[in-house]
Amino acid sequence: MCQILIIYTGGTIGMMTDPRTKTLVPINFEQIMENVPELERLNCRIMVHSFEDVIDSSNMSPAIWGQLAGLIQKHYHEVDGFVVLHGSDTMAFSASALSFMLENLAKPVIFTGSQLPISAIRTDAKENLMTAIELAKAKKNDKVRVPEVCIYFDYKLFRGNRAFKYNSSKFEAFRSPNYPVLAESGVHLRFSINDIRPAGEDELIVHKNLVNDVGVLKLYPGITPKVVDTIVNSDVRGIVMETFGAGNTTTDQWFIDLLKGAIDSGKVIVDISQCKVGTVELGRYETSKALKDIGVANGYDMTFEAAITKTMYLLSQFDDPKEITRWMETDIRGELTVS
Repeated sequence: MCQILIIYTGGTIGMMTDPRTKTLVPINFEQIMENVPELERLNCRIMVHSFEDVIDSSNMSPAIWGQLAGLIQKHYHEVDGFVVLHGSDTMAFSASALSFMLENLAKPVIFTGSQLPISAIRTDAKENLMTAIELAKAKKNDKVRVPEVCIYFDYKLFRGNRAFKYNSSKFEAFRSPNYPVLAESGVHLRFSINDIRPAGEDELIVHKNLVNDVGVLKLYPGITPKVVDTIVNSDVRGIVMETFGAGNTTTDQWFIDLLKGAIDSGKVIVDISQCKVGTVELGRYETSKALKDIGVANGYDMTFEAAITKTMYLLSQFDDPKEITRWMETDIRGELTVS
């Protein structure tokens, strides 16, 4: 019989309405189990680790990602797969972070949650939880079907570092426009076998400590030198720059000079697009050629969540900014497509 570890961090899936205040408050995992008696019919042994203080995912942090990675490392050889119950608001950040922290992963780590509490009549929580467990234990010829960090929501399984939350009011909360879904749930579970990363062949390596010295520069017409200077010269080592279209920015010399000064001082700047679909193509237009020339890293089609967490991961691994830039432009966990 297979074994699955459920890690309960909190989130809407484990909420119920307080009759006194009418607000949503967290419940313990035993109360979740009471709402899903079908779990007993699954052909697997379910282990549970519940955070002592369950949290709203808005309070997620790199320190907690380290705890999650440590739990997976601790139980890695005891179970066949993992299901992480997590609030949807920052789920894509956590799934992206764990994808980088778990090197040589060979078992499923499935994040899921819900838009309605598990106690609600029309909840999406039961289906998400049940199918996430099914995906975590799915095997073919004694090999796991999805040895990746993933997000399962509303009948679709996404690569964790390719998805983002786009809707707060629909059950279809996540999308992955730059990469196909890995599986879909209907009458049968259908896997996109050509889109799933192969299992790591070497021993699992867990990186628990990320470096969060990361700033964000989101461009807009009319942005001032004062604003850009404040961000690029702040006390950070990495900057995720959200640009226009295919990676374009203003060509004003003051802007290029500020970026070049930051890079020359040892900072890493990675260029990702504000567009949700498509990729950065540094040098295709005149408005991005200067960025390439001064050493801005090409973020290609990375999501914002992946770019932030990959920067944190690389800052924890390397001191040399050029080495960080090189790895930033390299696909290491399926997070980007090099054009």
